[in-house]
Amino acid sequence: MTLPPQSLIYLDHNATTPVDPAVREAMMPYLAGEFGNPSSGYPLGIRAREGVEHAREEVAALLGCAPSEVFFTSGGSESNNTVLKGVVDFRNPEKCHIITCAVEHPAVLNPCLFLVELGAKVTILPVDGLGRVDPEAVEKAIEPRTRLVSIMLANNETGTFQPLAEISRITRAKGVLLHTDAAQAVGKIPVDVESLGVDFLSVAGHKLYAPKGIGALYVREGKSVTPLIHGASQERGLRAGTENVVLAAGLGAACRVARERMEGNLEGMKAMRDRLQEILFEGIEGLVLNGDPEKRLPNTLNVSVPGLEGAKILSGLQGLMASTGAACHEDRVSMSHVLSAMKVPERVAMGTLRLTVGRSNSMAQVEEAGRMLVARVQEMRNEKEP
Repeated sequence: MTLPPQSLIYLDHNATTPVDPAVREAMMPYLAGEFGNPSSGYPLGIRAREGVEHAREEVAALLGCAPSEVFFTSGGSESNNTVLKGVVDFRNPEKCHIITCAVEHPAVLNPCLFLVELGAKVTILPVDGLGRVDPEAVEKAIEPRTRLVSIMLANNETGTFQPLAEISRITRAKGVLLHTDAAQAVGKIPVDVESLGVDFLSVAGHKLYAPKGIGALYVREGKSVTPLIHGASQERGLRAGTENVVLAAGLGAACRVARERMEGNLEGMKAMRDRLQEILFEGIEGLVLNGDPEKRLPNTLNVSVPGLEGAKILSGLQGLMASTGAACHEDRVSMSHVLSAMKVPERVAMGTLRLTVGRSNSMAQVEEAGRMLVARVQEMRNEKEP
């Protein structure tokens, strides 16, 4: 895969991933001679259709479902919107109730807020200090008009896992649909829709070494939603528009690679993350770990340096690419809604760094990144001393 120059260390794999070489190879035929429309009945179109269906099979194999339960979308946001808006009867939105939680991605929270404006009821459940929602709180929130519970599988900032299997037992007993935004989990850990017990699951291609602009939605057999995009009958009527054969092939290849390399990649990412964590906690006094220390993504490390700003820490390290736990808007810095929901004190949250490793990293890189961060924090602390 194409990597950043050797002088740069990329630790932002939860933001996006480089395209895997096998993914590029799978896409190339459809950028050249195999340009057919999958709906066409002649050989060029038939081969395009076969390419799409092969990709669908690869996605299904990674998720542990039937190919007929996989629908291609433009990404995680579209998949989330399709489910959240698709369960609502827009003729009587007030009859629909959706339950979600406070640490969801904006691709879930903002559609929910949109639905509230239309008259639907949305309950946003709080989380504990580790960022986990209480299954009992989900059960208590369910009422007769509850149509859907939408809880992410793994948080994009802290990596914390949500208790989906426990929640699914509750929703099934209550006859309520369950959706999970699994954008950050798919490809990093084994994800099996039967074990999770979900009815809908969202996938984002660019989080697992496929291109941006492609994703998938798992819809359990027998379940349905109103299409977000109306038109012709592509994707069995759920998502109109000529299929993006090139990107579908890329996502299929990415899912195949993830499935074949799952165990090794998981162990490798965890080893690098744990080594980075070790270096930082040995070298930075008062460092705080955010999220669940055990039940989290194997590649994700979210830490805070109290009293400093994460953005300023990173701005002094031109060779390191990572994210912070705060966002800048018109010269104003605001803390992450995830850390806010976890009740992380502002003085701590403003110094947050999200460091996420991936296939493009080596142990030598993460060790160098750790040393760079330790030195930078010490430099900034020395500057603050009178």
